[in-house]
Amino acid sequence: MKKYLILLMLSTILASCNTKKQEMISAKETNNIPFIWENANIYFLLTDRFNNGNPENDVNFDRTKETPKLRGFEGGDIIGITKKIEEGYFTDLGINAIWLTPIVEQIHGDVDEGTGSTYGFHGYWTNDWTTLDPNFGTKEDLKKLVEVAHKNGIRIVLDGVINHTGPVTELDPVWPNDWVRTDVQCSYKDYESTVMCTLVKNLPDIKTESNENVEIPKVLAEKWKAEGRYEQEMKELDDFFARTGYPKAPRFYIMKWLTDYITEFGIDGYRADTVKHTEETIWGEFKKECEYAFAEWKKNNPDKVLDDNAFYMVGEVYNYGIGSAQLYDFGDKKVNYFENGFNSLINFEFKWNAAQNTYEELFSRYSNILNDQLKGFCVLNYVSSHDDGSPFDKDRTKPYESATKLLLCPGAAQVYYGDESARSLIIEGTVGDATLRSNMNWDEIANNQQTKDVLTHWQKLGKFRKNHPAVGAGVHKMLSENPYVFERTFTKGAYTDAVVIGLDLPEGEKELTVGTVFTDGYELIDAYSKTKTTVKNGKVKLNTPNSVVLLEKIN
Repeated sequence: MKKYLILLMLSTILASCNTKKQEMISAKETNNIPFIWENANIYFLLTDRFNNGNPENDVNFDRTKETPKLRGFEGGDIIGITKKIEEGYFTDLGINAIWLTPIVEQIHGDVDEGTGSTYGFHGYWTNDWTTLDPNFGTKEDLKKLVEVAHKNGIRIVLDGVINHTGPVTELDPVWPNDWVRTDVQCSYKDYESTVMCTLVKNLPDIKTESNENVEIPKVLAEKWKAEGRYEQEMKELDDFFARTGYPKAPRFYIMKWLTDYITEFGIDGYRADTVKHTEETIWGEFKKECEYAFAEWKKNNPDKVLDDNAFYMVGEVYNYGIGSAQLYDFGDKKVNYFENGFNSLINFEFKWNAAQNTYEELFSRYSNILNDQLKGFCVLNYVSSHDDGSPFDKDRTKPYESATKLLLCPGAAQVYYGDESARSLIIEGTVGDATLRSNMNWDEIANNQQTKDVLTHWQKLGKFRKNHPAVGAGVHKMLSENPYVFERTFTKGAYTDAVVIGLDLPEGEKELTVGTVFTDGYELIDAYSKTKTTVKNGKVKLNTPNSVVLLEKIN
């Protein structure tokens, strides 16, 4: 028995040492490689469609009507996302930020859009900004998600909707007319007909232009009273308006409610929805309150602060493209959203550029724009998304090229869930954008070798990108046209990073020039194949079975 206890104690001490050693290694790696939002590898997922971690929360508010295919809640939740972080799925993919579709409470009823009932599974039909929808989880679930993500070096970006409430249903009455407009639908002919209107029929538009004091909608006040939190919510609102001096106008209520998720949970950023459908100045106001909330959270949680990065905000200005640099043109008015709170904008142009240009045309153009007209800002590139019916590779026949162009292009990268596993974007029996929003194909990842091979390619490129800010945030320079080889270099303060990458190379023996980035005698490793080599006469020789080479210096 004594012998057993001694062995048990030794085993426990050894395990503890190994854990501490691993923590030290992880900390060292994190500290040596700064997180740069311009190089972020952001994973975008529909909360309801990614992973069902708690089947017990699948049905709430009697949302039990039969719906057309993929038009109802499928069960995905916050717990499911946390489990995948804990399993290392995102780490293996090189992901360092996760963007979730909105998780606030959705309308309780359904909407018939002409094809049958649809529920707010996507998260963009808000009923109450102050609480989470139980289908997605609880605030305790969100707290754990952020904590687990941060421990794994992953930032959390929530999706913020200020433009509209959810549709009106039998269970969800319209808000007062001093809060919303319902009478004018957008025609998108000019600035006013894009901003002062409802996006579509039955989507009440928040009067974001108003500076008039308004009372809390009666339906919301009654809801809070029934839930026993009316007094607390009203006190917090009084404190917010007393601190800021803002009028009690609709947009400021919503800003208060959204920034609470920063103060309480320490989320790292917001993706702003339908940006061009509100006055541009409100985003500067929102960013100001986000930064205040982020500073408060950091002050109150000094042991949980990841780094000195400011709060991140990326905007969905529909149809904005990198070629427009800092301006979006409404026809009768040009707006600079970068001057109104945004670090970055989603780049709707990328899919076309990726389809029409060679690697060099794509990479050099993006590097030139990002290091000139957009210096200090960024774009978020994507190949597919939840509402883009014309993605780069709709049939999923080019998953390797999708990864290579997206993850190695200058700018931040948005990996839409299932890009990395060629999740089908054509689902038989669906109507409209439901085909883009199927459940994550976990079975194929587990059992299909072809899917595993695709995932491996995304993982290798993703981890290389994560480990090298030069990839997305650096300066691009072609070293050789044939074979195609280029360098990326990045400097920020005392930190420098450099890589050399070769694409479309011959399988087997190959020789690459490394320019002046790596001098003779440097020992390098190809992160794709884990093959080591040494620089000689400005070149390296490798023998690998791959057409991709990702060269980095061996520390």
